Amino acid sequence: MIYFELFWAFLQIGLFSIGGGYAAMPLIQEQVVDLHHWLTMTGFADITTIAEMTPGPIAINAATFVGTQVAGLPGAVIATLGCIFPSCIIVMTLAYLYNRFRGLQMIQAVLAALRPAVVAMIASAFVSLLILALYGQHDLPADLTTLDLRALAIFLLAFVAVRRFKKPILVMAASGALALILSFLPL
Repeated sequence: MIYFELFWAFLQIGLFSIGGGYAAMPLIQEQVVDLHHWLTMTGFADITTIAEMTPGPIAINAATFVGTQVAGLPGAVIATLGCIFPSCIIVMTLAYLYNRFRGLQMIQAVLAALRPAVVAMIASAFVSLLILALYGQHDLPADLTTLDLRALAIFLLAFVAVRRFKKPILVMAASGALALILSFLPL
């Protein structure tokens, strides 16, 4: 039964995550944290971090890691297949249709209309993870004085560094090193 639940959960994620891995993060969170309770929000943040750091698409990496956590190697295979199956079918269908009808104004209008929805989904994942990183919980606390100043400093420095230098891997490594150094300092 767990294999079917994993496949069905990640099939839905693969089917509705228009816009790529970051757009899928709210859907993955809903399935694995809120609906099935396979992971806590902290575990979800850890999986997101690992999925981001490893090569490959973030949604597929997350599916593999969640599947492993829930049901071992068979769970990883089932969750990953569930995640990629809709994409394979949809991409083959869309490629055929796009090649055939790409000159139609309606196709261009649909693509333009999807862009704001994709941005909103990415922003939603960003806000959820930012709140977790800065406050250590999923929702904004009633008392905003619990802000983690070290996390805020690392976030701001990393944000500026990525925008300025366009070296996300280097910034990620430097952020990890800075977090390690700051963890030894009293605040």
